[in-house]
Amino acid sequence: MARSSFMNEAWTPLRLISWTQGYFDRAGVDAPRLTAELLLAHALACDRVRLYLDFDKPLSETELSRFRGLVKRRAEGEPTAYLVGQREFCGRPFHCDGRALIPRPETELLVEAVLEAMPENACVLDLCTGTGCIGISLALARPEARVLASDLSQGALELARENARNLGARLEFAEGDLFEPVPKGSRFHLIVANPPYVPTCELAHLAREVRREPALALDGGPEGLDLARRIVAEAPGRLLPGGSLFLEMHEKHEERLPALCREAGFSTAVVKLDLARLPRFVVACL
Repeated sequence: MARSSFMNEAWTPLRLISWTQGYFDRAGVDAPRLTAELLLAHALACDRVRLYLDFDKPLSETELSRFRGLVKRRAEGEPTAYLVGQREFCGRPFHCDGRALIPRPETELLVEAVLEAMPENACVLDLCTGTGCIGISLALARPEARVLASDLSQGALELARENARNLGARLEFAEGDLFEPVPKGSRFHLIVANPPYVPTCELAHLAREVRREPALALDGGPEGLDLARRIVAEAPGRLLPGGSLFLEMHEKHEERLPALCREAGFSTAVVKLDLARLPRFVVACL
């Protein structure tokens, strides 16, 4: 639709959602209607329910201009979570921006698995914390636990601290490369990580939205196992007897990653599937 028409006609939320859904569909945007709703709600500073309660209320020129800018940026490949500034994870709103990877629904399964295994007053280490979605979700679900979250990226760690403050979570943070900032004598019941695991050769073929996310959080090296291999090798020495490692993975690592775990001294290493029946993470126990 031409800009003059878009700006001059009386556009209501329902008409805008319908038009934008078609536009996004032609542009190859995922979940076109949901995306249209999220962007319009953000532009109007309201929730999605309000869009339908006020379905026939015309938008002002300022509101239309704000929405049009968001639509343009989304069609050009900017992730929805960055545009609206948040993504829901485990039922809570996590602030998102270009400092960290956007939380994925599949990672909620990893959190659920960790919670099932967490003993009372557990000590948990969350490596490559990013937005802090894993560590914060664990700390909120188990207030009596001690959770330490680390990340190499200063920006990501700042974002994780912001999310912890906003959500009222109590946990510790450490900046550095994997186990490096973790006190040498510290031992944990559980270690969890969602490290970069995309093989370098695949980065250029990722969806354009994903390519807008930090390469540091995606690039797992030539095989995609650079970070995972280091985590698996050091984790046994950082776990308490009977402890477990929970590691999100690339589906191509279904055989190699459990083998690496067993080579490192874990007695068992079991791959868990996501809702699409794809290998999603490995649980390795001493």
